Amino acid sequence: MEGKIIKGIAGFYYVHAKDGIIYACRAKGIFRKDNQKPLVGDNVEITVLDAKEKEGNLIRILPRKNFLIRPAVANVDQAFVIFAMEDPSPNFLLLDRFLIMMEQAGIPAVICFNKQDLADREECERLGALYRNCGYRVILSSTREGIGVEDVRETLKGKTTVVAGPSGVGKSSLTNLLQDQVQMETGEISRKLKRGRHTTRHSQVIPVGENTYLMDTPGFSSLYISDMEPEELKSYFREFRKYEGQCRFQGCSHIHEPDCRVKEALEQGEISRQRYEDYLCLYEELKEKRRY
Repeated sequence: MEGKIIKGIAGFYYVHAKDGIIYACRAKGIFRKDNQKPLVGDNVEITVLDAKEKEGNLIRILPRKNFLIRPAVANVDQAFVIFAMEDPSPNFLLLDRFLIMMEQAGIPAVICFNKQDLADREECERLGALYRNCGYRVILSSTREGIGVEDVRETLKGKTTVVAGPSGVGKSSLTNLLQDQVQMETGEISRKLKRGRHTTRHSQVIPVGENTYLMDTPGFSSLYISDMEPEELKSYFREFRKYEGQCRFQGCSHIHEPDCRVKEALEQGEISRQRYEDYLCLYEELKEKRRY
């Protein structure tokens, strides 16, 4: 029987099967032998061992459309990354790391800035424009006031979406607003640390409508870009692409070279200084990794 892994905890994979039942399955030893790890979101084949106790064996992983290493999920249509406008303030370098990972994986990303009610209108508009100008869809929301929830619902409709973001930004609150089958635990914000307690401890698939699934993933506080040469990084910054081939030097890194079209665009305000500084930081990080 075929089904989809919706959760994996302590060696058990919970598979939502074609018959509508969720079976707790162990993975066959062949997966370890082949160095293959089942992921949440995998479409799989199972053998039912005990129909009454809803237990089975996972015997085959069906071909994947795609997969991510962090968060560790498979068969994703899009990514929905949530940051708060305030409390905690957005970490732009972390957001850009996540966007680069999605660009690298070829997965479209939508950005949601939640807690709109805590920021002034000017700051909301500035943040929205910053990433829209890079070519990303941006939604401003407030789960407390119900603002933007319908925009979110429409964005997710008919897709399997991985939802990610740091702790305390309102991921669980938003998930609870979108469906009532699985109520996610919501965390208090620490007044001292200005960040949330980690309330999502494992990735899971949550149905929120017809052919519409959320992959809720554990909060992250740091991401490290790997499997990339420093020279590749520029290709994952969308706003740089329109200037490709316009610099004096072929293979321009957009850092030290003269007559660089990207640096000209930066000075003319066509490219965000925030994003460019994040590019410099990540470029140096990749150079350091290559040295070691």
